[in-house]
Amino acid sequence: MAEEKQRLFSEFSPITTETWMNKITEDLKGADFQKKLVWKTTEGFDVQPFYRKEDLPENVKNEYPGVFPFTRGCKSNNNWLIRQEINEEDAAAANSKAKVLLEKGCTSLGFAVKGESVSAAFIATMLDGIDAEKAELNFRVCIKKAYEFAALLIEYYKERNFNFEKLQGSIEYDPIGKLLTRGKQVADDVDAMVKLADLTAALPNYRCITVNAVALCNSGAYITHELGYALAWGNEYMNILTEAGVPASAAAKKIKFNFGISSNFFMEIAKIRAARMLWANIVKEYKPNSDEDCKMAIHAVTSTFNQTLYDPYVNILRGETEAMSAALAGVDSITVTPFDAVYESPTPFAERIARNQQIILKNESHLDRVADPAAGSYFIEKLTATLAGEAWKLFLAIEDEGGFRQAVKSGSVQECINNDGKSRRTAAARRKEILLGTNQYPNFNEATNGNRPIEKKCCCGAKEGEEPNVLAQGRLAEEFEALRMQVEESGRRPKAFMLTIGNLAMRQARAQFSSNFFAVAGYEIIDNLGFATVDEGVEAAIKAEADIVVICSSDDEYAEYAIPAYEKLAGKALFVVAGAPACSEELKSAGIENFIHVRVNVLETLKDINAKL
Repeated sequence: MAEEKQRLFSEFSPITTETWMNKITEDLKGADFQKKLVWKTTEGFDVQPFYRKEDLPENVKNEYPGVFPFTRGCKSNNNWLIRQEINEEDAAAANSKAKVLLEKGCTSLGFAVKGESVSAAFIATMLDGIDAEKAELNFRVCIKKAYEFAALLIEYYKERNFNFEKLQGSIEYDPIGKLLTRGKQVADDVDAMVKLADLTAALPNYRCITVNAVALCNSGAYITHELGYALAWGNEYMNILTEAGVPASAAAKKIKFNFGISSNFFMEIAKIRAARMLWANIVKEYKPNSDEDCKMAIHAVTSTFNQTLYDPYVNILRGETEAMSAALAGVDSITVTPFDAVYESPTPFAERIARNQQIILKNESHLDRVADPAAGSYFIEKLTATLAGEAWKLFLAIEDEGGFRQAVKSGSVQECINNDGKSRRTAAARRKEILLGTNQYPNFNEATNGNRPIEKKCCCGAKEGEEPNVLAQGRLAEEFEALRMQVEESGRRPKAFMLTIGNLAMRQARAQFSSNFFAVAGYEIIDNLGFATVDEGVEAAIKAEADIVVICSSDDEYAEYAIPAYEKLAGKALFVVAGAPACSEELKSAGIENFIHVRVNVLETLKDINAKL
């Protein structure tokens, strides 16, 4: 059999990269390779259209799951915990919900505990009847009450004779995160951090120091920035703990990373793989007892930055691809953000869908059965190495600046991430970044039915008129949604009439483009099969009581049709030309002001038209 295989392969001579490139160049027929096929990412590097074995980083050949530097994962399988969040203020209500979630397939829970609620009685009620040895329990507590809560939790576990070796979970303590998102410095945070690490040493599988990099993702951070800053953030905590006398191994085992996961599918897989590898090498420099201490604990949360109010069921699709990225990358636990979180406290139905999305990935797609399925992919391995290189540059720059806390205090981190968010909003406004159902292919007749985005209240302590030096957490769709809600609330839905004439292919293509364009603002779209004459088209538009008339034809024919249509309309509706024809200057001289095409800023154009209407 071996000889037969050898003979089979010998019939096919190896094909070199040069041969592939020659064939691609031939098929491009003179088109520019760089412009046509190379993906110029927003992360600061290019992605080639194909990769080969020669592109594999040298170290990849000797890496295995569960082995330092853990690029391929910290375990020999790919099982992860299914987590959902519980935000009930009442302890009994939180307990009741927790039991339901555990019965329905969750293996990890996230409890939110207000500062005034921290007490032995509250913990006892909240956790009553829950087997803490069988589910991961995570707690988001008021930062000033974290130590007190940890002490009470340990006492609760002792009283009920739980095996501390079997307990796993986290108590989030993240003073730098509070500075980033709220602009507030936590008093005596170094001392509190060290005490918390010492106290929770009794819980060997509990992490109590958190790097909430998910806040960077939900502010629109590019992936290289999220990764580089997260590593610097974690290193800052390692510095603090070890300088205070906490052994490196103990310090590393108390730090947990919460990463946001966006819809950039392959890039997110590579991000998590690169994160584990870089973190392992960072911790190694602190000389821990063993390589096992260099493992990175990762919880992944699907993004809220790209969630939308309109067409909210698309959020389910976004959450699913993001959960797939996280699962394939080998994270320890995942929270899928419910699809309705934009406009309401998630309903039981939305939470059920979010939970079942992960259950499907396990029980039907079997993603938990193969460790690091991305391994060996020339593209993902190269992407992992490239992301790691870019993130490492940022990490070193932050260290040169004096460390992550100093960079946050100076505002450089907030400035960088907020600029990322602005750049992505501009890209969305120009449709360079697509939000399906919002800035492209909207549901023409959808209404919000009274749903409104949940407003994020500023709790940074800034005075009236001050610009808070914090992360600008928001969503990419917000300005588009505000535009459409403005139309919806006005009680008058403008009509956009497609005056299709001339070349069949061009008028249909431009009518489709224009219909999508104006439906983004919630306008009523009146499309047509085509008119034989300008007079016929204008007459139909006036009869339809159109507010906007969009002439859709070929570039050559606009010289013939556009000005007569504009003049016959005589100001009875806003006149728009679909395209940027060579005769644009001639049309402008005749008084035509409005042109829409792929290069315009969709958001600003629609705002301008809204104002004119």
